Amino acid sequence: MILDRMGVLPVLAVGLAILPACAGDDQVAQGEIIKGGDDRNGEYTATANWWKPAPDHDEEWGWGQVSGVAADSPDRIIVAVWGDRNADGEERPNSSNYMVVVDGNGDIIERWTQWDTMLNTPHQVYISPYDPERHVWVVERGGGVNDIHEQVIKFTNDGKEIALRLLDPNPRQSGEEARANTSPGPLDFGQASVMTFLPNGDFLIGDGYQNGRIARYNAEGELVSEFGSVGEGPGQFDLIHGIAVDRDRRIYVADRENDRIQVFTENGEFIEEWPDVTNPAGIFIDDNESVWVVSATLNRLIQYNKNGQLQSYFGAYGGTRGGFAGGLDRPHQVDVDREGNVYVASWDGGWLTKYTPRPGADVSKLVGRGLVLE
Repeated sequence: MILDRMGVLPVLAVGLAILPACAGDDQVAQGEIIKGGDDRNGEYTATANWWKPAPDHDEEWGWGQVSGVAADSPDRIIVAVWGDRNADGEERPNSSNYMVVVDGNGDIIERWTQWDTMLNTPHQVYISPYDPERHVWVVERGGGVNDIHEQVIKFTNDGKEIALRLLDPNPRQSGEEARANTSPGPLDFGQASVMTFLPNGDFLIGDGYQNGRIARYNAEGELVSEFGSVGEGPGQFDLIHGIAVDRDRRIYVADRENDRIQVFTENGEFIEEWPDVTNPAGIFIDDNESVWVVSATLNRLIQYNKNGQLQSYFGAYGGTRGGFAGGLDRPHQVDVDREGNVYVASWDGGWLTKYTPRPGADVSKLVGRGLVLE
């Protein structure tokens, strides 16, 4: 008994001696460790309340669907919006604010209101990395109260002039009418939706909602070639909603309603498909050749390698008109500026989110700068 007590007492004494030190260490740890929270924003910190109202917005009218974004620089981000809408999604009479430019703080610095009568549903916006003049391209789906025609417009960087305009000669057709035309002409768009660029000045248009084709045009806007049709088989599409090209000149297409990514040679020959990619609304290939897919219904950006293997993802539903910093609501397009800030347009939400890499971020899970081909 004595030995047992002597064997126990020193241990108790040591334990009692240690307790105050442990308590002190724990207090320090509480000051250093951030508790709670989650990883909805991945390796990023989102800027709260970054997207702000336009000067003519009021209690009734605010932003329509924010559909496109192109980062010209960290202090000049070009945004495409479906004009002004109310809470029921109704279009404002004489709507404005289809094309705006914001600075790094999200404040509006330009409003391209001179083109309001030409636009209704600007679907996405782009700047070619091969263009030293950095023209701004807009894919316009048409329709609306002004019966806008479908078109692809190339603006000067300041938005003051039109450098090229591919205009569908006919008003926007219904889906049945457009799909009944199985041999559309060069400008017979079936709600063209997306585009990407090649170093020689050519560009590819995903056409799109109805036509189910990838059309290649030269720098003058002349049709060079096309491939694809409407359907569910290899090389067929049911709503093209993203397109990108990798270093091997392989073309990646977001086949949205078929929930897959299809991959083709530069000449349009089918290579493979990545199945079970939920509602892909965009594709962005970065300079590390990660393939980032914007999933509209999952409200996230999903990272794959170029072989289609899942690597990571971030993003979560953010509710109507916000919810939490970084929250998304049917994301539609993504772009990255030269400082690594990521911008995501939320179509249903009616806002633009800015993500900044957090200190100590895992760089392998960050969206890199857009890939530039040689």
